[in-house]
Amino acid sequence: MRTYLLLLLLCACSYTTFSQKIETVYRNTKDSTADMYIAVKPESGTIDACMFLLDGFGNSPSGLLMQTDLPQYAAKKNILTIVPLLKTGRLYFGSDSASQASLKEMVEMIYSKYAIQGKPFYIGGLSIGGTCAVKYAELAIQKNYPVKPAALFAVDPPLDWERFYTSAKRIVRLSKTDQINPEVTYMIDRIEKEMHGTPETALENYYNNSPYSFSDTTQRAIKPLVKLPVMLIAEPDIQWWLANRGYDYSYMNVADHAAMINELKRLGNDKAILVTTTNKGYRKFDNTRHPHSWSIADPEKTIGWLLEQK
Repeated sequence: MRTYLLLLLLCACSYTTFSQKIETVYRNTKDSTADMYIAVKPESGTIDACMFLLDGFGNSPSGLLMQTDLPQYAAKKNILTIVPLLKTGRLYFGSDSASQASLKEMVEMIYSKYAIQGKPFYIGGLSIGGTCAVKYAELAIQKNYPVKPAALFAVDPPLDWERFYTSAKRIVRLSKTDQINPEVTYMIDRIEKEMHGTPETALENYYNNSPYSFSDTTQRAIKPLVKLPVMLIAEPDIQWWLANRGYDYSYMNVADHAAMINELKRLGNDKAILVTTTNKGYRKFDNTRHPHSWSIADPEKTIGWLLEQK
């Protein structure tokens, strides 16, 4: 029986490592807190495409590998996956100019290092990582970067900083002082810092820095995405948010997702889709229920969708 159980364990371990090689690279050997990446490479040695995956605020590349099997599925399809930690570190804002400059530099460095110029580039992320991915796609197309995405996906990202700020202020107003989640007040202060003001004093900055803006009738941010395949993924479990956080739809990122996809479709993008899931959001490895998780992005379906885009 012990031999049988050991065999099962070895088979399970082989499944998680099959078809991939993992390499950790620190671009500044004196600093392990920023400007590094983990490369998940196909075991075959053949690279047909490259995918960047960006994790959420405060997280690390190694943590991402524990939360999702997207890189493993990508490796089986000969896709090189890069999980970066940008120069702006774990507490990056995603859509800010410093994070975007670091991401652009790393993308171009990877394409040069692996000699994969001309091969498809995919980009995706969770939460702030998704914010960063969407903003990169917009800027890459608008400014004609050397490496532009062939497809973009984002998992429950905040996209409209005006909506986020206004909703966060409302959460504070509705809450007793000792019941306010510190993350809410942190984000209010951080947004004001990044935007150099509030929506009332610096609205243009909110429009220029947000990947999507509901109130910007010019649609300046999303117009570059009209021809790009875009998939936004969300699990809008309102009952969980009400019960566990005291948040309603106004503070849920899915409001941004639905509005952005709707506008892209109206602008003529027939490859813009919103995927909504039910009871898929769980954090590994303790299986904690949370709809804002990598697990709502099904690895096989997500990689399959990327490869279908031409």
